[in-house]
Amino acid sequence: MVETGMETSQSVDPRMPSAECSAPPFADSACDLVTVPTRQGLEAVDILRRGAGDGVGPVLHDDGGDTLGFLVPPGTAAAWDVPGSTCTETHGRGLRLAPDPEPPVEGSDWLLPPGDADLATDPAVLRAALGEAARLIEAADGCR
Repeated sequence: MVETGMETSQSVDPRMPSAECSAPPFADSACDLVTVPTRQGLEAVDILRRGAGDGVGPVLHDDGGDTLGFLVPPGTAAAWDVPGSTCTETHGRGLRLAPDPEPPVEGSDWLLPPGDADLATDPAVLRAALGEAARLIEAADGCR
């Protein structure tokens, strides 16, 4: 969804939200982007919205319906290792939260826009939700 000219990374140590994405809403904060297949992403959004703890931050979808993108704190990409997903370092290019933001990439739109969601999704919480979503999808597909 947003990978042109940006670095992606996979490693093992999840990062906690930084001050940049934990600032007050619409603070013009730069964030990284975790991209996942749509089916897994929608399940994860449901899991995160039902959860009692941290909520879900802004989420993008592509117009083709293939992927969802979760905004996460900057620096998350350096430690992201969830199979089937990628985390893109934006280095502040393109993904900034501001009032009534346009989607940062042509051919995308907001599923959960900034202002209707938390500022950014906690990477550890997202990692757990994506794992649960993958298990739910595997179980549902096994029942067919």
